Amino acid sequence: MSQPILRDHSHQQNQSGASGAQQRYLQVADRRPADVEMARVLHTKPLSMALDPSGSAIAHWKHEPLHDVVEPMSHHVIMTYNGSMQRMERRTGRSVAIGTFRPDVLTIIPEGSSSRWDIPKPVDVVQLYLPHAVLKRVADEANTATPIDLVERTAHHDPIASRLILSATDVLESNEALDTLFRHQLIDLLATRLLAAHTGSPTTIQPTMGGLSPKVLLRATDRLRSDSDSDVSLAALASDAGLSRFHFCRAFKESTGLSPHAWLRQYRLEQAMSMLRDSDESVVSIAAALGYSSQTAFAAAFKKLTGETPSDWRRHKR
Repeated sequence: MSQPILRDHSHQQNQSGASGAQQRYLQVADRRPADVEMARVLHTKPLSMALDPSGSAIAHWKHEPLHDVVEPMSHHVIMTYNGSMQRMERRTGRSVAIGTFRPDVLTIIPEGSSSRWDIPKPVDVVQLYLPHAVLKRVADEANTATPIDLVERTAHHDPIASRLILSATDVLESNEALDTLFRHQLIDLLATRLLAAHTGSPTTIQPTMGGLSPKVLLRATDRLRSDSDSDVSLAALASDAGLSRFHFCRAFKESTGLSPHAWLRQYRLEQAMSMLRDSDESVVSIAAALGYSSQTAFAAAFKKLTGETPSDWRRHKR
């Protein structure tokens, strides 16, 4: 295998007196957003990509073999694999990591890191792009006092984080409220997992004690039930409760037994069942009333939860 050819950025670092490990980092202004750099190096577009107002994103890629340098990015990139097993090699400076892409492993490219990749076969991968500010927010909300610098990982065994990332492509239902709330929860859960297992000083996240007060819980569920254009984002729900996103999610689950996303999903299912059973509205109209982008998306979500299509369920219940 040929030797890696890395761009020489040492002159930029030497101006500020950086040394050793610091020389693999560029100034933030010189880094590309992760989706831009990935599109450049993979020579393709993602199959899907969901953006978040925080600057985070989740992207699903299928790409051909890769033999190139991934330049420094302005996001942490956390990825997991959905395809067949294969060996790969990653070079960062003089360090060489050889790993195996397979289910239940995680690869982390910390913000600002650059490395040479040699992947001999096509890859099916789901990636989380996480701004450092999001990681810091979650760390602050969890009251952690340890450093939050992510460790570079190559095909590192972590089935918890791997399944969380893969769920981003499995659970999306083409319902804006549900998908947004799910994505917000997923990003915070993954940030919590990264803090607990993938920093230089892994953090112990203390469990939340106690749920929401009845008044605060009612306000949250009223917002989730709203048929208006009310903001049902995790940030809005947490702000109403006077809590951080981190603590609101844990307190809400303590009170209801469900995450906010799971609660809203269950409520939407109950609405759908009531409308199918007690009205003559078409399935298309019901899908639109519940916020689904199409009848097909609604039918797929309904069948996933009940085992039947909306039309079949209605026929059996009448």
